[in-house]
Amino acid sequence: MNIDKGLNYGIIGNCKSSALINEDSSIDWCCLPQFDSSAIFCKIIDNHIGGSFKIVADESYIITQQYINNTAIVRTNFKNEKNEFEVLDFMTRYKLDDQNFYSPPEIQRLIKPIKGLPKIKVLYNPTLEYANGKTKTYEKEDFIVSVFDEASYETLFLYTDIEKKKILENKEFELSKSVYLNLSYNEKIDLPSLSKSEGELKKTQEYWLNWCKKSPSFKSYNKEITRSSITLKLLTFEKTGAVLAAATTSIPETIGEVRNWDYRFCWIRDASMVIKIIAKLGHQRIVKNFIDFIVNLIPNKNEKLQIMYGIDGQKTLTEKILKHLSGYKNSKPVRIGNAAYIQKQNDIYGILVDAIHFQIEKFKDISYKHEQLWSIVKSVVWVVEKNWKKPDKGIWEFRNEDQHFTFSKLLCWVAIDRAIKISNLIKNGRKSDKWKILREEIKNDIHLNAWNPKIKAFTQSYGSDFLDASVLLMESYGFIDCKDPKYVDTVKAIERELLFDGLLFRYKNNDDFGEPKSSFTVCTFWYINSLFKIGEETKAKNLFDQLLSNSNHMGLFSEDLDFKTKKMLGNFPQAYSHLALIETAMNFNS
Repeated sequence: MNIDKGLNYGIIGNCKSSALINEDSSIDWCCLPQFDSSAIFCKIIDNHIGGSFKIVADESYIITQQYINNTAIVRTNFKNEKNEFEVLDFMTRYKLDDQNFYSPPEIQRLIKPIKGLPKIKVLYNPTLEYANGKTKTYEKEDFIVSVFDEASYETLFLYTDIEKKKILENKEFELSKSVYLNLSYNEKIDLPSLSKSEGELKKTQEYWLNWCKKSPSFKSYNKEITRSSITLKLLTFEKTGAVLAAATTSIPETIGEVRNWDYRFCWIRDASMVIKIIAKLGHQRIVKNFIDFIVNLIPNKNEKLQIMYGIDGQKTLTEKILKHLSGYKNSKPVRIGNAAYIQKQNDIYGILVDAIHFQIEKFKDISYKHEQLWSIVKSVVWVVEKNWKKPDKGIWEFRNEDQHFTFSKLLCWVAIDRAIKISNLIKNGRKSDKWKILREEIKNDIHLNAWNPKIKAFTQSYGSDFLDASVLLMESYGFIDCKDPKYVDTVKAIERELLFDGLLFRYKNNDDFGEPKSSFTVCTFWYINSLFKIGEETKAKNLFDQLLSNSNHMGLFSEDLDFKTKKMLGNFPQAYSHLALIETAMNFNS
């Protein structure tokens, strides 16, 4: 077994849904038919009633787990002195034609003997609808069916060439040949078989290998960049182009506390940054799909932009608590939905226009939806002009009173700056003269009110003495030069106040729930980037290598890291963490 990193999982998926595979082969989290559906296995958020799907051998076996190189296929190997076998887990995805993919709502498990005659059990315990009631499982002629018919109705179908009774009764059997398990949300018309599963494994592997070939190869950290890129791809929802913040709900930022949120939604901030990085890696289709998602969300020029949306474009994300679930390591509450969707965060406008600018600049010859995008840009400028002086909830989504957060003001500046650049690209600079005055006004306001001469740093909010990791992004957004003494002093002040044992606090001041006890992983990446930019490259690289060692055995990161144990916390895997990893690694290759 591997070193305990807290969240010892690999993720499989097909851009419609995903599943988390524990290092011992147990599927502890899966929602079907899509990411934001109710869970069919949720042991990760309730160890007792959550349900899972596990392949078991006796304690003499050493278990190791890894991805098949450059794919989203998980291989879990079981080996003792006499016997060896492996479990291959994947969700089918391959091309049907230039526009369409075959990616059904199902999980495939192939169990292959390698040496000897292993004895194994299949522990199959689906708990539909987040285990909120009784799931009944029966043997039928062609499959095992699981039925939930209490407050709602759901079914699940397991196809296999293993004797069904041995699965239902958890009986041990000898693995004398390869066997398959096909777990499907839908009843199959054409019955699965071992040969079909093996064929789909091959096609899925070819899909991922071909996808990875589209990316450039890097001299340093190529393996880490590739794994993070695949992970970001797995968090895209093909149907609409949305990008999820993470695949889970309610993995807490701190064990035993209540900072537990549902991240199976599309934050405009996170998703736009993902698109920017993925575009640099050459995956234009994801960029196009996300731009489509945004355009489709904003049909009217005066429609307010939310900070987040459902992956199908839902605008109402009512938050509910599932009181029957005990939570990850007994950290209640378990939430579905997210009340933050109603919050006002002025930074999202800048991030959106920055992504649009990147798309237009990078793909100059593709005038795809430029008219619609130009309408959005003009509308955003109007909104920023009317609202940039107002307080908001900020990047960290404080749930108490609004403040004048520096990061929000910075991104208002970004919105106007990028709007000017877009105007220069597609409208010969028309309108940009008026906007230049506004850009300068916002910039002067930030220098006047966010800079604290007493502590020699840009602070979290106007008039504050508190530091905040988000102001490190001032340089990367082009607001300030990396050699500017104000920026260098800010980086050094943040190091003094927020760095702890190689990890960065996002801030130290009390928020709605007290002082944070875990490090928001992306902040440490931001800090490493800042060190690199101000010229402290050796120090930055050493910290980067140290941070990479905190990933789990599959090279994956969650949202947070515990300061003391370095174990992962927060929802998993986290898109924000992996995009920052890629950006940082690319800087070291520049």
